[in-house]
Amino acid sequence: MNKTVCLRVHPEDDNWFGKKARGFLYSQGKSAHFASALFYMVDVIRSIVLYSWRKTDYIIFVRYLMGTAYLPSPLHTVGYNFFSLVVPKSKAMYFLDVKPEVASARIQNNRNDTEMFENLPSLKKTRKKALSLTRFDDWIIIDSNTSSEKVAEKLKQRLLFQ
Repeated sequence: MNKTVCLRVHPEDDNWFGKKARGFLYSQGKSAHFASALFYMVDVIRSIVLYSWRKTDYIIFVRYLMGTAYLPSPLHTVGYNFFSLVVPKSKAMYFLDVKPEVASARIQNNRNDTEMFENLPSLKKTRKKALSLTRFDDWIIIDSNTSSEKVAEKLKQRLLFQ
């Protein structure tokens, strides 16, 4: 069964806003945190405008609403609820849950540089906030502490039986 997929991983590197967001993620401090959030938001809005109307079977926006988990508390909840009202949402939203220790090991194995949120304390904090946000909509939480092949298979099974 062939399906078409549009995948957007934010921040994207195919536009100025995504590149700026990514650049600030490799910086430190509150102003870099704010700037990364601002450019991230514009990058996501750009993707919504350019890609949400496309004729594909599946549109996958990585992070999307869960990007608000990177905001300071309690702004992450306010931001999520605001954007949840104004951006398109799917009838099936998946949260790929990864333990911070597993995420940290994957990051260290796959990259030379780390972003401001990719240290173990930040990963723990962000995961906790993101999981708390899943209560606002009908998120399907998928244990993603296994191999990427097994996670992909879980997603395929879920998507086939929607």
